[in-house]
Amino acid sequence: MGEWAHGIMGCFDDFGTCAIAFCVPCVTFGQNAEASGVVGSCFLGSILFFCPLVNLICWLKIRSAIREKHGIEGGCFGDFMSIMCCGICALVQEAQQCKVSPAGDMPRS
Repeated sequence: MGEWAHGIMGCFDDFGTCAIAFCVPCVTFGQNAEASGVVGSCFLGSILFFCPLVNLICWLKIRSAIREKHGIEGGCFGDFMSIMCCGICALVQEAQQCKVSPAGDMPRS
């Protein structure tokens, strides 16, 4: 099993993504939702970010889908703790991982 390309505190490895996630987290959430295949569009994912409890369930599914797609170890509890302890860092970590090509797929730019 693999690991995340960037650690949970690796926010500044990609300062642009970090700045966008900090200023408008709904955009990064929507992009991650679309890239992971959990939601069909970035716009819908961005809207879901503002729905309490629904956003948490979607976020857990997004992290799980990204982990599965990239062969990363982990589980629901670890994902939940990452989201609750540092949500912005988790968003950036997911976005950075989506940019990494799993098994020859085209990376998101």
